[in-house]
Amino acid sequence: MEYYELLGLKREPFQTTADPYFFYRSQEHAEALQRLEISIRLRRGLNLILGDIGTGKTTMGEVLKQTLLREDKFILGTILDPSFKSEFQFLTNIVNLFGIDPPRRSTISYKNAVKNYLFQKGVEEDKTVVLLIDEGQKLTPTYLEVLRLFLNYQTPDFFLINIIILAQLDLLPKLKRRRSFMDRVAVTYMLNPLNREDTENMIRFRLNRAGLSGNKELFTKEAVDVIYEHTKGMPRKITALCHDCLEELISKDKDVVTGDLVKEIIKRQVKIK
Repeated sequence: MEYYELLGLKREPFQTTADPYFFYRSQEHAEALQRLEISIRLRRGLNLILGDIGTGKTTMGEVLKQTLLREDKFILGTILDPSFKSEFQFLTNIVNLFGIDPPRRSTISYKNAVKNYLFQKGVEEDKTVVLLIDEGQKLTPTYLEVLRLFLNYQTPDFFLINIIILAQLDLLPKLKRRRSFMDRVAVTYMLNPLNREDTENMIRFRLNRAGLSGNKELFTKEAVDVIYEHTKGMPRKITALCHDCLEELISKDKDVVTGDLVKEIIKRQVKIK
């Protein structure tokens, strides 16, 4: 039996993987998603979602992908980590993502093949091509220039490729040095940590999604206070700490996570570090 079943849950509520099922939509996250989806549907080109590590960028991307892929109109490719060794490798990854078959093995041929593909899909077939790039702070000036070139492919009414870049704040200085790239940005959104209220709501939301029944509470208000203070409202840190709390709850045969229990876990983690 899994530990969470002992708590009356049907699923692990606090995994740190990017699972759309457990994505908590704070006001900021909901607004960012809405603006992204509108931009993609209008085919407005370049979209940036920025935030520190653990603010929910990757999971938001998975939620958006899940939404778009319900419709045949969208063609979507994802680069989880743009740490490539060369421009050609970067281009090779893109042509493979979309099943493009360039006639020759060269940088120029690959770029032309992408251009022809985008016109075929976007104009002739009226499809919306979306390229989602996570860990966007790792994009080099060369790769940004490739993306800028692709954004030149457009009709008078829409862009032929829609690019979503999910990145840490390290990307900003790179972009500010490239005015021609920044001028193409349709949506820029900065994700901030959760506030105290959203921290509590996120914990409750995940527990409910995992099958917590009725009005049962597994975390006291004091426990949430300590969790918020320690994690500073960062969703990934909240999730990881809550997971440790539930495991501790089982090992100590307790019914509810208290502030003291959370402090004990934090103290132990600090000693290990």
